[in-house]
Amino acid sequence: MVLTGYVAAGAQAGEPPEGGRGPLTLATAGDLTGYLGPLLEGWNRTHPGEKVTLVELPDSADETQAQMVTDLRDGDRSRFDVLNIDVNWTPEFAAAGWIRPLPRDRFPLKTFLQPVVDTATYDGQLYAVPYVTNAGLLLYRKDVLAEEGVAPPRTWAELERYAKTIAPKHGLDGYAGQFLPYEGLTVNAAEAVYSAGGSILGDEGERVTVDSAAAREGIGFLARGVREGWIPREALTYKEEESKQAFQDGRLLFLRNWPYAYVGASAPGSKVAGKIGAVPLPGPDGPGTSVLGGSNLAVSAHARHPDSAARLIAYLTSERVQRQVLTRGALPPVRADLYQDPALIRRFPYLPTLRTSVLAAEPRPKSPRYDQVSLVVQAVVHDAMAGQQAPAAAVRRLARELAAVSHR
Repeated sequence: MVLTGYVAAGAQAGEPPEGGRGPLTLATAGDLTGYLGPLLEGWNRTHPGEKVTLVELPDSADETQAQMVTDLRDGDRSRFDVLNIDVNWTPEFAAAGWIRPLPRDRFPLKTFLQPVVDTATYDGQLYAVPYVTNAGLLLYRKDVLAEEGVAPPRTWAELERYAKTIAPKHGLDGYAGQFLPYEGLTVNAAEAVYSAGGSILGDEGERVTVDSAAAREGIGFLARGVREGWIPREALTYKEEESKQAFQDGRLLFLRNWPYAYVGASAPGSKVAGKIGAVPLPGPDGPGTSVLGGSNLAVSAHARHPDSAARLIAYLTSERVQRQVLTRGALPPVRADLYQDPALIRRFPYLPTLRTSVLAAEPRPKSPRYDQVSLVVQAVVHDAMAGQQAPAAAVRRLARELAAVSHR
């Protein structure tokens, strides 16, 4: 694979041609681990004519999306050239014409974990390149379960039983995820529905499929946890960081979170360092289904130097840099071979479990109106978990409101 630019005849000395190479701005959500700056410094040292300026937006996905959309709607006045977007924004950004289609042969897509490639496509066309993947894991206190002589839970019934009985015996809360009404709750709700065998939308957002026994079972599981107390009510205010902190402070027996929480809870200073394990998310009858997380790199439709933008994306998805995404950023890479590297597995023992979870994961509902879909899911599921609406009624309401969004 060769990534080449060109020099237009008659271009002024030192001035990159229109559409060719030149400086870039990369917009991303807040970098919680501070790894991205050093990666871009490596690019800037070797590409002095194509230097990248990093713009960090809020670490909340919802706020980041809002700021990106505002900028993209400015058209030619847009500040951003390359966008590090949540995997589920690709259809919306593509349908709106905010990001450019990309040629598949410029990027080593066959070397990636294959489920992640689907997140970068819309209507059969590649609109972004997978950069970081993710799947939810169940983190657990292995010291506590070992003392009780039980294996980590594989089913919801086991999770519920241990959260009710073992957790209080050890002065712990039972189980938490990300249950504040924001994007994290959409993920947790989708995982519950998917794990029960259901779905939310079909046909890339054109068909609502959520009104099912599986959805009632999944949302009922979450609502029952809060009602019965093995999910603490405080968890209704948790995002990723708050839930990670509760776990690493030694307040939870079980936590659904992304792999970065395993790394944080294992670090020096964590009260549970050396005492935690990770397994795939449980489901009703065995391992459940994670939502595929992560981010894709896209080129703005108004990028000043799209060839440089494509070259930067190829750099950030190269094997060498993807290794650093994991070792410096504690973020799951998209390169499949890294998950079988013995040295990396010794350092990140959850990698084989994560690979299994990613390969079995499903994307969030695809829709060009995804932001509205997510807001509906958040609001309805939070009401059900807070006890303001019975799960069956919540599912019926969810179907009605999603239908209204889909047919606008």
